[in-house]
Amino acid sequence: MPVSIKSPREIELMTEAGRILALVHEELGKALRPGMTTLDIDKLGEEIIRSYGCIPSFLGYNGYPASICVSLNDEVVHGIPNAGRIIHEGDVVSLDAGVIYKGYHSDAARTHIVGEGTKEAKDLVRVTEESFFEGIKYAREGNHLGEISAAIGNYARARGYGVVRDLCGHGIGTNLHEAPEITNFDTGRKGLRLKAGMTLAIEPMINAGTWQVRWLDDEWTVVTKDGRLSAHYENTVLITGGEPKLLTLR
Repeated sequence: MPVSIKSPREIELMTEAGRILALVHEELGKALRPGMTTLDIDKLGEEIIRSYGCIPSFLGYNGYPASICVSLNDEVVHGIPNAGRIIHEGDVVSLDAGVIYKGYHSDAARTHIVGEGTKEAKDLVRVTEESFFEGIKYAREGNHLGEISAAIGNYARARGYGVVRDLCGHGIGTNLHEAPEITNFDTGRKGLRLKAGMTLAIEPMINAGTWQVRWLDDEWTVVTKDGRLSAHYENTVLITGGEPKLLTLR
């Protein structure tokens, strides 16, 4: 499947979608506190998204039942919000969200530590974000997609972390998931040559222990196989003729 190159008008729309999603994440991050349920976060997230005149990308997507993926502690991604799931002091909470603005998607994830948190949690969240920015150094026209993937994975692995191999980033535009797939580890292949106008959702998923994961019975929630913590960091990125633009980061 060919990778779409966005027109100047499409880039304007995706830029606005990204700006709004950055605001959604900021507001959710400020609202997080012990005693909330994961369903509280989902309801608030949907309310904020719709207040900006957008539609939640995830709600109903392939049957997903919520607007915000809320993943706690050993949950890597796609945690389903639940009124019985209470957030406690020290929890690691990954929030993954997307918005549709005038037919165009943006996608981003942030991992928060509620309250103080452990050193293990703080280090994991920091390295996950840093691995993203290591990869972004290569998100330039003329480079290859594999250079981004290798930089992310090599950075995290060198610091003793497990890099999830069963899930990946993706292209994005009028569809939430478009070509290409973007791994977070070195596959040994160069991959696609990057061109200005490509829009990519780049999203390291990094585990404190093993890279291996498993799916829960709900067929959505992905957890670490060893029960240790996981973190997730994602932005929608525009490839330009120069520095990449992070559309979902203010």
